[in-house]
Amino acid sequence: MPTRPARPRTAARTAAATALALAAAVAPALGPAPAYAAAPVRDDTLQHRLEQLVAAPGGPPGAIVVLHRTGPRTGQAPRRSTGDGTAQGTDGQDRTEVYRAGVADLRTGRPPRTGDHMRIASVAKAFSGAVALRLVDERRLRLDDTIGRVLPALPAAWHRVTLRQLLNHTSGLPDYSASPRFAAILNQNPRHRFDSRRLLDFVADQPLRFTPGSRYAYSNSDNIAVALMVEAATGRRYEDLLQELVYRPLGLRDTHLPQGHRLPEPYLHGYAVDPPAPPEDVSEAIGASGSWASGGIVSTPADLGTFIRAHASGALLSEATRRAQRTFVPGGASQPPGPGANDAGLALFRYTTRCGVVYGHTGNTPGYTQLAAATPDGTRSLTFTATSQIPLDPELLARTRALQEDFVCALLRRD
Repeated sequence: MPTRPARPRTAARTAAATALALAAAVAPALGPAPAYAAAPVRDDTLQHRLEQLVAAPGGPPGAIVVLHRTGPRTGQAPRRSTGDGTAQGTDGQDRTEVYRAGVADLRTGRPPRTGDHMRIASVAKAFSGAVALRLVDERRLRLDDTIGRVLPALPAAWHRVTLRQLLNHTSGLPDYSASPRFAAILNQNPRHRFDSRRLLDFVADQPLRFTPGSRYAYSNSDNIAVALMVEAATGRRYEDLLQELVYRPLGLRDTHLPQGHRLPEPYLHGYAVDPPAPPEDVSEAIGASGSWASGGIVSTPADLGTFIRAHASGALLSEATRRAQRTFVPGGASQPPGPGANDAGLALFRYTTRCGVVYGHTGNTPGYTQLAAATPDGTRSLTFTATSQIPLDPELLARTRALQEDFVCALLRRD
């Protein structure tokens, strides 16, 4: 179970210790949270419960939830939500509901906004999966391509692992982020500039954890290997492939993959929360190079909603690749677990709630907890952002998952 770092501590050291504690932790058990589960609720009740989450002991300083419903389309181009109110397409039928509680910045007290930048943490894995699946459609990669064929310089013990197994976390690759050597560097300097393409070197001397394909185990190494495979298959930088295959087709103008620790303005400030001490701002405490394709992307609630509608629906994929994407490993849980029962597909999780099914991905990193999900047809989406690392508190995580499920119910209910 993750532990909180002792006080006093600088914000950067707090963030580093928190990240390392979580990387080594076992995922919390899935299941309903009876104390917080509730019947479908009215919008004003959801707003009140979001405010209660922020006000709870150890709660995040801020939270923003965006529900988006897309109206019928006469054309095929993806639409992009740009404001805090209702987003409209040419038919005028798109609707966006924004719920917010607390503040985006404790210093200024301003509220969270849909255009605020934020660290999306492991939701970045959905982006690396989207790039890989586009290349599968273009026949520049196959789901059954192995590390040995595409990345022969990686350890021979890993060579039989396939792209498919990397994408659904059944590879058995050891997790580089749990390496003591990686931890020592991060603790000494949380803003250390890693060579992102050499992150797997931290576990290159280790065998696979299990026979590939035999079971599910979430590993940050998987999506580093995915990014290396797409670079090897194309001869292009992963960052350029993101731009060409994901950002540009979807019109994502506020999404990028940095190497350093800076966030573009305006941004949602993320905090390390450890009562009774005041929250520490850890927004820029850790550089992104140590997470790269596994968790380094910066986006906004508006852009993230646009992306997850396309990714969940397979809008940029062929029918065959979409079917493969939706072949799920029962019980494969995202980190942190999402609402309801979790199952793992290819860079996509199925969340089966009491009100229906949505597809998406979660993430958490110092200062941020994320959920992005959408209906299988991509017409409705939800993004849920809290400005602290909620999974460090099991009770708060259970409460958050129950609230996320209620927001899913609000998303899915008939108009």
